[in-house]
Amino acid sequence: MSKWWRDEQLRAVVAACVTLGFAVGVFAVSFGVTSVSAGASVAQTCVMSLLVFTGASQFSAVSVFGAGGSAMSAFGGAALLAARNSVYGLAMAPHLHGRLGTRLLAAHLVLDESTAMAAGQDDERHRVAAFWITGASIYLFWNLGTLLGAVLGSAIDPTVYGLDAAFPAAFVAMLWPLLRERRSAVAAAIGAVVCLATIPFVPIGVPILCAAVGVVVGIPAPKEATP
Repeated sequence: MSKWWRDEQLRAVVAACVTLGFAVGVFAVSFGVTSVSAGASVAQTCVMSLLVFTGASQFSAVSVFGAGGSAMSAFGGAALLAARNSVYGLAMAPHLHGRLGTRLLAAHLVLDESTAMAAGQDDERHRVAAFWITGASIYLFWNLGTLLGAVLGSAIDPTVYGLDAAFPAAFVAMLWPLLRERRSAVAAAIGAVVCLATIPFVPIGVPILCAAVGVVVGIPAPKEATP
């Protein structure tokens, strides 16, 4: 224990990861409120956070359900948003070893935040530590926040306090710096136009799926073979 505490870099990693986990947990309160307001029970809301555990997909699903969309539309949008985690998993796989149970647990903790914190470390030891500490911290605080929000959900109108806009606002904040790049800006513009154009004609939730066509501009053109 004393040897661990003398590692100044590891202490900094732990502090940063736990702080990030707590911050993400704050958003979970808004999810709990939003989910219950959309018609889910406290138990259903908590089980979703325990098993699905990916905020963007969870918000997408309850938003579609709350607006009267179908289960397939909700699942499609949630699955599309969660697909990015498979790429993170491929990136982290070389650094996360162990038995099948350990790998399955690691797969459940593969998130934007855990991958980013791990990638920001200089060596393998701190990279692995950052992944596990971030993933565990976010899992703990996300589920505590979900429970708190779900319990309070029946007594709080999310629109009054702006909780319904908290998570979308956070994603806009993360998206904004990417718009400085031409390709990212074009992809976002295509997605927005397609989404808005299809809203009057397709069921709730489907415009989000259609907007995914914007990613085609992010696919690099094949290089010509050198003779």
